[in-house]
Amino acid sequence: MNMDFYQSAKMNIIATDSKTGSEFDDPKLYLNRELSWLEFNRRVLEEGKDPSVPLLERLKFLAIFESNLDEFFMVRVGGLQQKFQAGVAMGSGADKTPVKIQLEKICANVSQMTTEAYDCLHNAIYPALEKEGIIFIKQADFNETDKAHIAEIFNREIFPVLTPLAIDPVHPFPHLLNKSLNLVVQLQRPRGGETLMAVVQVPAVLQRYVPLPIEGRPSCKHVFTTLETIIRTHLPDLFPGMIIDHATAFRVTRNSDFEIEDDDVEDLLKTIEEEIRKRRRGMAVRLQIESSATIDVENFLVKALGLDGMDVYRTKGFLDLTGLFQVHGLPGFPHLHDSQFVSQLSPDFVKFSNPWSAIRAKDILAHHPYETFGHTMDFIEAAANDDKVLAIKLTLYRTSSDSPIVRSLQRAADNGKAVTAVIEIKARLDEERNILWARELEKSGVHVVFGFVGLKTHCKAALVVRREDDGLRRYVHLSTGNYNPQTARMYTDLGYFTCNNDFCEDVSALFNYLTGYCELPKWKKLIVAPSRLQDFMLEKIALEASIAQQGKPARIIAKINGLLEPAIVKGLYRASNAGVKIDIICRGICNLRPGLPGVSENIRVISIVDRFLEHSRIYYFENSESPQVYIGSADWMDRNLSRRVEVVFPIEPLDLKSRIISEILNISLNDNTKARELQSDGSYKKIAPKGNTSRIRSQEKYLELATSNAQKISVELQSEITNEQKNEKPPVVIKSRRIRKNN
Repeated sequence: MNMDFYQSAKMNIIATDSKTGSEFDDPKLYLNRELSWLEFNRRVLEEGKDPSVPLLERLKFLAIFESNLDEFFMVRVGGLQQKFQAGVAMGSGADKTPVKIQLEKICANVSQMTTEAYDCLHNAIYPALEKEGIIFIKQADFNETDKAHIAEIFNREIFPVLTPLAIDPVHPFPHLLNKSLNLVVQLQRPRGGETLMAVVQVPAVLQRYVPLPIEGRPSCKHVFTTLETIIRTHLPDLFPGMIIDHATAFRVTRNSDFEIEDDDVEDLLKTIEEEIRKRRRGMAVRLQIESSATIDVENFLVKALGLDGMDVYRTKGFLDLTGLFQVHGLPGFPHLHDSQFVSQLSPDFVKFSNPWSAIRAKDILAHHPYETFGHTMDFIEAAANDDKVLAIKLTLYRTSSDSPIVRSLQRAADNGKAVTAVIEIKARLDEERNILWARELEKSGVHVVFGFVGLKTHCKAALVVRREDDGLRRYVHLSTGNYNPQTARMYTDLGYFTCNNDFCEDVSALFNYLTGYCELPKWKKLIVAPSRLQDFMLEKIALEASIAQQGKPARIIAKINGLLEPAIVKGLYRASNAGVKIDIICRGICNLRPGLPGVSENIRVISIVDRFLEHSRIYYFENSESPQVYIGSADWMDRNLSRRVEVVFPIEPLDLKSRIISEILNISLNDNTKARELQSDGSYKKIAPKGNTSRIRSQEKYLELATSNAQKISVELQSEITNEQKNEKPPVVIKSRRIRKNN
């Protein structure tokens, strides 16, 4: 581990903390982190409730809402419960909300939102789906054909997988897997009337929604029932000779967060693997149970799982909305989905037969998913196959289960190139996948490095070294998002390609920090966390305040995923007081309170939740009408600025800078369809067009721009080919590149 880098970072944060002052220390000036996150998930839920969203897409948003809650309980609530049980009274955030009050408000908000989600599903979405011929039925609705079909598939596919678990003095309550769906069964022996308890786990390896025959239902195209309904119907087959009194579905969420003490680590990989095993047996933090459950059953489960009454969430209807992802993917209903689109080719790439020529011609900015991530995969694939390429270095934080980028790295190593992969095996909830990739890459001869013990390597960087006619040349790709082709179709991100020598030297130095020992350099272009980024941002904010005080144009725009670092919030409050107009496009957590008199009246915060997950990070500083634009991997969160290796970098070419300002920031700020504005009390208000103002949906605009640009370049290329043909010369050959259809 590079201790100089880590210690320097710690000293920098201490120094920065000492400069923040105390004029904005009042906890009332800050929103609570956990409640702010729940407000983000409320915005996701609102998309599921929105009648203007296509019907099957509404199911997707309900499933995302549930999936988000799972992670929230696994990562955040578990930590709060541990603090409460340890007697910690005061919260650790800038708002200082007591731990008990946080837990109580979480319980109230989650209960309310869950009720809204199920009301929407049962009272709005289900009836609308039924009109489209998609119905969901319960046991009471089974006809004779259903019963025969269910009996057949139960005996053939379900029964062999099930294991009924008795609970008695000889058989203690079983350890149930995190997020597993189960049935707790009350039953009696035929003689004696003794009440017994048993648990049956609903197999996660089988489809949650089971299709049933549509015969006898002329208007139906699909009929579904749930797997647990079928198991419940056939409980007598699992407990032959017993009297079944009652069966209740329930679901357990476990604490899955862990921390690693730096001083105790000798082998990081082994330590992570041990923590993953512990996670599977983490303490229970939430019990979801059917609303029809008896008090006796609830008390039994609460005691068995070591929970409190506040940890119980009763649900009207089937448990676990994440199962709706299966139904969301139903084919044959294009009108119930978002319209299909094709990720467009970047005009700056298609004119050239290889990425090296394109990047030498000019720096290139790609806006994903509107422009294809295929260019990034082409970049790595071309490097793997090119005989002139000598070395490839790349960071991996999260990637897909069958990553073409990882396969390209393996192929590059097989071809004799020097390949280095810096893999972050502490990427939360992706640790196991990253460990598997690390081992696969090592088998192929890739140099695998795990970065630092105390810092996550969150930056997104790739470096290619190529021998050319005039000597060695380096090519760089930097990004706001991961090297993950799956999420690249769902997340909005920016990728930057350059062979600018200052960038190349900085990225080379960055990889040397991550893999070896060296002193901190004087960075030419990159701003790197945790050693420098927080101070840099505070200086830029302070400079805008100084410019405003001089009566010159001053403005700050930040497009981020989260704002939580108190030092940054205080800097923004000072800038607001100095007269700086501040616009923040923050998708998720935000602990800043906008609109407070004398504190933040010049600050506006909006959040956009739409078809794609807003993920790019952009920082704009007006700088007295000489704008500066930076993009990168870091949010204004404490973890990004002090506990991760992050990279933010300037966009200097005027055309690219202008594109980010006009095509991304301005359109996002004017969104009046999917944007919501943060109020000073922490709630969000949906923005709507005023008067005769046109409707603006930012993601829709980006799709239109990408399509328009692609059409223009297609016309230009066709014109070139036509001219070549007129001159009787061989036609221009355009290399085929990946174009991916998205839903």
